Amino acid sequence: MKLEDFDFDLPEGLIATRPARPRTAAKLLLAEGDRIRDLHVADLVDLFRPGDRLVLNNTKVIPARLSGTRTRMTGQGEVTAKVEITLLEPQASGEWTALAKPLRKLKEGETIRFSDALSAEVRAIEAAQLRLAFNLSGPDFDAALAAAGAMPLPPYIAALRAPDEADKTDYQTVFARHSGAVAAPTASLHFTMPLLEAIHAKGVAFTEVTLHVGAGTFLPVKVEDVETHKMHSEWGEVTAAAAAEINATRAAGGRIIPVGTTALRLIESAAAGDGTMRPFRGTTEIFIYPGYRFRVTDALMTNFHLPKSTLLMLVSALMGQDRIRAIYDHAVKSGYRFFSYGDASLLIPERRKSA
Repeated sequence: MKLEDFDFDLPEGLIATRPARPRTAAKLLLAEGDRIRDLHVADLVDLFRPGDRLVLNNTKVIPARLSGTRTRMTGQGEVTAKVEITLLEPQASGEWTALAKPLRKLKEGETIRFSDALSAEVRAIEAAQLRLAFNLSGPDFDAALAAAGAMPLPPYIAALRAPDEADKTDYQTVFARHSGAVAAPTASLHFTMPLLEAIHAKGVAFTEVTLHVGAGTFLPVKVEDVETHKMHSEWGEVTAAAAAEINATRAAGGRIIPVGTTALRLIESAAAGDGTMRPFRGTTEIFIYPGYRFRVTDALMTNFHLPKSTLLMLVSALMGQDRIRAIYDHAVKSGYRFFSYGDASLLIPERRKSA
């Protein structure tokens, strides 16, 4: 498989820079077998069946984008320069890995100040990243970060506008619980509590898992031979209770439907070869592309993805490459909005590709 096999033309005007309001007003493309229907997210209550189980990623996005200054003494006196930081992930040491702009002008040992309360020392500069040690930890750090930070909008949105206060709500799911993501599980952004309650009242169950989405989710695939691409690593957890719920639903004949590619990647990482779900806690680098045999996933709710991206490869694995080309061609021609703040799809293959 070549990278060009996953390319398509996308007009810039279809890149969503704000979510639909209300969230449930977003368009929903239902692809079931060889059929396509144009609906809205609010119609989901009529599409799921009693006995289905939705798998939700309850990660919480942190305001990981920080604007700060560093001060340095020079021959001309004290010089202050602006620094833009995007946090990536915490380390066992308590330090954070981060991206910096401009990275080349930073030095180990100097301090970056983000607010009166929050600052960080540059502990190390490694390749394209740096390690930061903040002056606060625990709840004090969380509070200072919430005050000083901005939501880390994806590059394709940040290139069109700056983050603002609305993003602190818009770029967070209504069931976000566990802080640690620097990107949202965007298919889940379409849900409201009333919609979840209506779906539950129909006899659909929910299972929560946690995958802290990293900035690596936006990294482009640079190799021509897709199968040689190395995936980024992300931390996730499927509890024993969550695994038991999924196993019980499968045993009863219900469908397992992850909401978002992050939830799908996590449950596929945790599943045994026969589809039995096991508790899981750790990192996953699973790369799903055509030829992958799904272990536990029966269908997927997801947004529309970037050309040449690993996420487009994932949905191609689920539905088939030709089928996804037809679905995306329909979405473009019909004016569906793409990417994180865009519209949604519910992808139901003809039959589960079981192991």
